[in-house]
Amino acid sequence: MSAHAFFRVLMAGGTAAMLASAPAIAADWPERPVHVIVAYGAGGGTDTLSRMVAEPLSKTLGQPVVIDNRPGAGGTIGADAAAKADPDGYTMYMMANGHTVAAAMYKELPYDPVTDYDAVSVVARMPLVVVSRPDFEADNLEELVALAKEKPGELTFASVGVGSSQHFAGALLAETLGIDVVHIPYQKTPEALAAVLSGEVDMLVEVLAPVVGQVKAGDIKALAVTSAKRHPALPDVGTVAEAGHDAYDVSTWYGLVFPDGTPDDVVAQANAALGEALGDEALRAKAMETGYIIEGSTPEEFGNQIASDVERWNKVRANADIPQR
Repeated sequence: MSAHAFFRVLMAGGTAAMLASAPAIAADWPERPVHVIVAYGAGGGTDTLSRMVAEPLSKTLGQPVVIDNRPGAGGTIGADAAAKADPDGYTMYMMANGHTVAAAMYKELPYDPVTDYDAVSVVARMPLVVVSRPDFEADNLEELVALAKEKPGELTFASVGVGSSQHFAGALLAETLGIDVVHIPYQKTPEALAAVLSGEVDMLVEVLAPVVGQVKAGDIKALAVTSAKRHPALPDVGTVAEAGHDAYDVSTWYGLVFPDGTPDDVVAQANAALGEALGDEALRAKAMETGYIIEGSTPEEFGNQIASDVERWNKVRANADIPQR
């Protein structure tokens, strides 16, 4: 055999070995159920949305989509499990923006919050809302700024804990508005709401879903929503951007990712299947009822969102002097 012939045989054998050891390619994906890790407990916002999406996604994939709750340590247990899962297309992770806040809050994580995942698509967004008791002196953001400047360091805002997404959103809001307000952490939304209504604290920064009913009933007053556009559930409540702060746009987002190393064609097929599922009218209507706005994206767009938010929240933590854990 000539040297050239021997080389061709050697290369052919090497290529065959490489193909045999590679992850399953997307031609037959998926061939079994796909598991979606949720880093929070059953009944929470991320879990609720994941279960809403699972049904139409199961139809487009032709396989069951199984929700796998892995709560604990502020979402980092589930995030770590997702990062270390086999990149074979059968484990996904419903990432929420709390994932990027955790990247700013924890000095050390057992995974890289950006590079250990392959983004598939954004699934939905939900704004936060700044609420106060009905007799609070300010009725909107402009009046809040004026009041805070009259009483520097005297007004307070609550969140569901130090290092929570709500805490970071409130800290960024204070920085953006140029006001000095004091953060008061609580463990749960009902406790924080009770503190607002009793006058123990002046305001609460919270995602829309847990408070929208009480806003509509007039039990609490909404001063502003944090998204760039008004939310259909509260069409009369203005945004921070409308008050002259165009750069402020904060929403709780949710999106699906794979572990890093998942074949590109699996990611592409998952993106296409998810896009079809997110077009389901029943899903969109049900999501809207609870405050979610269904929204898809390309993998690249979602990957950029994750990376930019990690950078953003690190800056907010440093500027607000929020201690890392």
